[in-house]
Amino acid sequence: MPRRIMQGTVVSDKSDKTIVVKVERRLRHPVYKKFITRSKRYSVHDPENGSKTGDMVRIRERSPISKTKSWEVLKDTDKSSTTEK
Repeated sequence: MPRRIMQGTVVSDKSDKTIVVKVERRLRHPVYKKFITRSKRYSVHDPENGSKTGDMVRIRERSPISKTKSWEVLKDTDKSSTTEK
């Protein structure tokens, strides 16, 4: 079975080696035919602690690491946090 890959925004990076990623998807309402935004939060394994709050990341499904973590970070796609010079 192929591993699912999703893209989302980091909403929390307070835990060690764990980030929380919010993934949003749009779906069409079956009766009213309007687009609705649904979101879900995933606990993601980040071994280097490289992602910060506000970053866009791609995550991939993997075997469970703990009770809530069964996703891993692939790479950062957008660094929204500013870097100091």
